[in-house]
Amino acid sequence: MTTTSTAVDRASGPRTGRRDTRSRRRSSTSTIDSKRQWWGWLFVTPFTVVFLLFLIVPLAYAFWMSLHNKGLATGGESVFVGIDNYVRAFTDPVFLEGLLRVAKFVIVMVPVQIGLALLCALVLDTLATRLSKASRLLIFVPYAVPAVIGALMWGFLYSPRFGPASDIFGLFGATAPDFLSSSMIFTSLVNIVTWQWVGYYMIIIYAALRTIDPSIYEAARIDGANGAQTALRIKVPMVSSSMVMVVVFSLIGTLQFFTEPTVLRSVAQGAIPPDYTPNMYAYSLAFSYSQFNYASTIAFALGIFVFIGSYIFLYATRKQSGLKS
Repeated sequence: MTTTSTAVDRASGPRTGRRDTRSRRRSSTSTIDSKRQWWGWLFVTPFTVVFLLFLIVPLAYAFWMSLHNKGLATGGESVFVGIDNYVRAFTDPVFLEGLLRVAKFVIVMVPVQIGLALLCALVLDTLATRLSKASRLLIFVPYAVPAVIGALMWGFLYSPRFGPASDIFGLFGATAPDFLSSSMIFTSLVNIVTWQWVGYYMIIIYAALRTIDPSIYEAARIDGANGAQTALRIKVPMVSSSMVMVVVFSLIGTLQFFTEPTVLRSVAQGAIPPDYTPNMYAYSLAFSYSQFNYASTIAFALGIFVFIGSYIFLYATRKQSGLKS
């Protein structure tokens, strides 16, 4: 009996030791993972605090304001009105006219920006000289210029009194058009925004093009494809997800149009009213008429349209963006 139990102990002893070793390894691994998680949270904490204080909290407060009214009619006290402000916003002809105006900008500006960015990226992708590096830098430089400074610069160039347009057109015996007039301001704004953002979108598309395996191009040449066929049938389809991303960026930025028309408004001689875009309308309501509650409602109503527009586009291009196989 003793011999049998001793044999069992000898047989089970190494197994028990192995189990203890595995459990110790697991516990040490879990300890290391927990320490790494704590260090990760420690590094993320500063961003989290800033994100909460300067984005989430202001958004929550603005949404709270959009559900209340405060003014002479309420005795200077904040009164809860629910969705009354939103009903007013979606029936406000000034707000709806501004939405229609930015929709026109979307129809014109987004295809122009993306088309030029794609063309520049495709051309630069075929260059293998030092000229390509300099060209990338020159196309990207306008994006590095702050939007306010860029708008001021173009305001000077458009000016019929101080700008060079009169002299340039005068060389050909022609009269320079008034780029800041009501009939030309739309085209002038499209030009400013296109000049500033094409370089940014071009870099994103160009980076996607550089990730394509060069052997695919070689196979296309062997099959007899020329440069245009390679670009249209291979390069463009293979960067479709990046194209969808830049279109979404352009769509959101255009719907939130604010900086350029606000800066040019002082030199456009009445061509740009204070409610030219929904963002400008909200700014005017808040800081010119002290209607902070309704201004918050306009901002969130615009956000609803931006979300709906972006969602519709992403849903329509879910195959190209990789959201659906």
